[in-house]
Amino acid sequence: MSIEVGSKLQGKVTGITNFGAFVELPGGSTGLVHISEVADNYVKDINDHLKVGDEVTVKVINVENDGKIGLSIKKAIDRPERPERSERPERPRNTDRPRNSDRPRQRGNDFRSNNKENFEQKMSRFLKDSEDRLSSLKRNTESKRGGRGARRG
Repeated sequence: MSIEVGSKLQGKVTGITNFGAFVELPGGSTGLVHISEVADNYVKDINDHLKVGDEVTVKVINVENDGKIGLSIKKAIDRPERPERSERPERPRNTDRPRNSDRPRQRGNDFRSNNKENFEQKMSRFLKDSEDRLSSLKRNTESKRGGRGARRG
């Protein structure tokens, strides 16, 4: 009996290694089921899935020139084919919502349309805010580090 790629056969497990299981096929030839071809999920220990003497259905996945036969148990199981993924359907556009290009541009916290301050007013406001933040930061850090004026016990 010739062994062809894609054919499903009944076989008997004759040996187990840490990388797979050897299966005797009809006609006396032997093939290898690699550990990755035993089950759909991750197989850490092949002994959890197969034992010597088990009857298994295998699918021939390759035949090498030197006579080595690659087998698969998981591909021998018939499953309904999954439909191919179609491209994403076009989403309907919401024309009620303004697009980004229709919105006024924002810069910092101000909108340009509300920009009534001149440069000097902005600069003085910035300096005042900056001084307030700096003084509160200094107050908080000096008291925690034991800086000037802090008591030492």
